[in-house]
Amino acid sequence: MKLHFESTEKFLRIKGSHQLILGEQNMTRNELIKRLQDIEWEDFEVKEAKSEVPKNVWETVGAFANTSGGWVILGVKISGKKYTVLGVDNPEKVEQDFTTILRGQKFNRKLEFKCKKYKIDNKTVLGFYIVSASSKDKPIYFNNQANTFIRTGSGDQRATKEEIDAMYRNSSFDKKDEEKTKLKITHLDTSTVQRYRNHLKNINPEHRYNQLSPTELMEKLKVVVDGKVTVGGLLFFGKEDSIRNYISDFRIDYLEVMGTSYEDAPERYQYRLPEEKNLYSYYFAIYERLIKKIDIPFKLKGAFRDENQPQVIAIREALVNLLMHTDYFSNAKPRIRVFVDRIEFFNPGALPKALKCIIKEDFSMPRNPTIAKIFRIINLSENIGSGFDKMINGWKYFYKIEPEITGDFDYYKIVFRFGDEKRIPVKAKTEKTVEKTVEKAVEKTVEKILTLIKDNPAITQKELMAKTGLTRRGVEWNIKKMKKEGVIKRKGPDKGGHWEIKP
Repeated sequence: MKLHFESTEKFLRIKGSHQLILGEQNMTRNELIKRLQDIEWEDFEVKEAKSEVPKNVWETVGAFANTSGGWVILGVKISGKKYTVLGVDNPEKVEQDFTTILRGQKFNRKLEFKCKKYKIDNKTVLGFYIVSASSKDKPIYFNNQANTFIRTGSGDQRATKEEIDAMYRNSSFDKKDEEKTKLKITHLDTSTVQRYRNHLKNINPEHRYNQLSPTELMEKLKVVVDGKVTVGGLLFFGKEDSIRNYISDFRIDYLEVMGTSYEDAPERYQYRLPEEKNLYSYYFAIYERLIKKIDIPFKLKGAFRDENQPQVIAIREALVNLLMHTDYFSNAKPRIRVFVDRIEFFNPGALPKALKCIIKEDFSMPRNPTIAKIFRIINLSENIGSGFDKMINGWKYFYKIEPEITGDFDYYKIVFRFGDEKRIPVKAKTEKTVEKTVEKAVEKTVEKILTLIKDNPAITQKELMAKTGLTRRGVEWNIKKMKKEGVIKRKGPDKGGHWEIKP
């Protein structure tokens, strides 16, 4: 029997209800019918199961548990774009066999699930909702770790070693930065420690920590425990070499791009932050750049200008949030990109719970609690809650646009858009002015390259990169543009030849 729309509607009528609850979302009949036309989707998959549990179902079960959960429907066959209800001949046995395995016979953890029975034209269809496992229980796999699967789109994919490692780090979400290294307090940067102490005295002269010696302060902050520096303490206060001996590629990427993408920018980036020695240095270096990219209208607070406005707080919270929640042991690196129409924060490491739960419950569980405490003592982070409400409400208050927050089990990303009316200083209010701004920047670069070629017609690409500060791609882009416009031409081979400036 083919499952047409009429039968599909029967499928949705569960004890008089006109909705099928998929996970945490209510889905109307029409919405589900529309999705069924796409065959399978991210949180819904059908399997044949005439008389026994299908062997290929466990990959889907594990994938749902490792990602966002989903429905497994037994007793329905897919043929092209048509669904055929075959039913389950012995539903009690199939249900028992299925649920016994979910309770731990095959999987490394007991899985949470919900079970439903549906009658469609006197045939029984079984539905099992597989609940997403807690981050502390992941990775979920059957038989052995090689059988770890994740859900991507409407398919199941075997997890890579890097993805499995990320799940294990997430499973000890609030522990990693509290781990002790073999390093001692002498591996901390004394100038950073002193800057921090001065900052605390300036913003809170009455704080009891101001009476502590540098060593006592580091112990109070859990930077040093039993004479050993913790991972979080090292990242925040460590000397550059000490950190790199522990995390070889430690860095926070900060890029400014004069365009809405790399493609429409004259060069890959206009500015890239040089490497800093530790998180405290990174925070101030990045914040000083970011604060110049947002609009801060003149406003008095008492006798002084108020620069602590909602949109400023939103960006500051996003920066601190990234530094507190980043998985510093991930192959991916934390990254902030400033385009002419938006600011993007990319954070390696997943959120501890669904965003709506974090906001609703005012929930806070930083990935790096030691780093979080260090920031909170100097009032650079929320003492209560996650700070997401300040990011969302602060940005929306000024720019009338909510930040976009997306992610997966190993990252999340926050995008702050400026909208049509509000732009960062490098971009004007209209696209025409933007083009002029970019044009001027290009003209200035071209002028510099022409001067260098005039002084040395045999100048190499490498020398142009060194003298202009452009990347290889930036030099190539400008040279190509100048050749196309007939400004310069090449005489002779790449090696040994020279440039000529056309009159």
